[in-house]
Amino acid sequence: MLLMSSYANNSSDDRPGEGKGKKVLLAMSGGVDSSVSAAILQQQGYEVVGAFMSRIGASQQPVAGGSDQACGSARDADDAKRLAELMGIELHVLNLGEQFAEIIDYFVGEYATGRTPNPCAMCNMKLKFGLLIDLANSLGCDGLATGHYARTGLYQGSPAVLRGPSRQKDQSYILFGIAKKNLGRIILPMGEMEDKAAVRKLARSLGLGVHDKPDSQDICFIDGDDYTTLLARRAPQALTPGRIIDTAGCELGRHTGYGRYTIGQRRGLGVATGAPAYVTKIDPATGDVTLGTREEASSQHLRAERANWHHKPGENSFQAIVQIRYNHRGSAATVRLVDDGGAFEVDFHEPIHAITPGQAAVVYDGQTLLGGGWIA
Repeated sequence: MLLMSSYANNSSDDRPGEGKGKKVLLAMSGGVDSSVSAAILQQQGYEVVGAFMSRIGASQQPVAGGSDQACGSARDADDAKRLAELMGIELHVLNLGEQFAEIIDYFVGEYATGRTPNPCAMCNMKLKFGLLIDLANSLGCDGLATGHYARTGLYQGSPAVLRGPSRQKDQSYILFGIAKKNLGRIILPMGEMEDKAAVRKLARSLGLGVHDKPDSQDICFIDGDDYTTLLARRAPQALTPGRIIDTAGCELGRHTGYGRYTIGQRRGLGVATGAPAYVTKIDPATGDVTLGTREEASSQHLRAERANWHHKPGENSFQAIVQIRYNHRGSAATVRLVDDGGAFEVDFHEPIHAITPGQAAVVYDGQTLLGGGWIA
């Protein structure tokens, strides 16, 4: 239960600071990160307006499934409304069923083509830093804030997204899709928070009843982690039985759908090989899933397409750190721009395990996010 009086005792109508006289739109999920972000912004003097992104469509029904632990759930909506009332924030509830349907189409389409989607990065690109920027403009807001664990700053004199202080919580990777023109309007109040424990402690001190609310764990439109139920309805070809083969083409066994696999996967392969085996290739045309050694599941090269550059390098070839998935720490590489920068190729200095088509390759200069693209 929210403790309204406790928050009120920590609030002030006279909040001098860097946000004095400025209005900001905050993506309010009903969770602890966005709630603490709201408190920080108010303490800095901003006039905060909230936006909750609902998966409800025009039919007033959820566009797809999703559990109570998933982002955008009915529980989240209730928490966001209570928090907005508690904090004196005008809240806009956006019924984005049709827009979420586009994310689901992308998700299903990637699995159908043997790739592994990244729906959170796509949602950030299309919705949080797409539609919400449009809403911020229509409301006359000076900026858009979210509860992501990353920082903003300057890079060569221009606005930039920087890694958060804690690599364990850093979320800059999924922010590569923000349009360059919007970088100067992005505010990330969580940027200097060391970890979630510090955020929960601050929420507790402010009397925010979500201080112990569990983090969202699931893809918002999936019940639990069983995405194959969605594939069965929307892309049954990805669940057609097929062969499991080795790198020489010899059959090792059968699978019940290539959509159940991802590059680098080791567990749940459905066959026993007598030695550790990893998925090295998924071929949607034949339905074959290829297994090999860890070395065969590693590579020093990738190509990324549909690049989005926050800071496009002046040279066609340059040294950088490239991160290939959310929990990858990033590795040193030579990056080469191709197709006038609409795509890029990466040669890592050392072999990298499980470079996965469909995931993002994000390029950094030290702590600064330069840009990224989708691994092809």
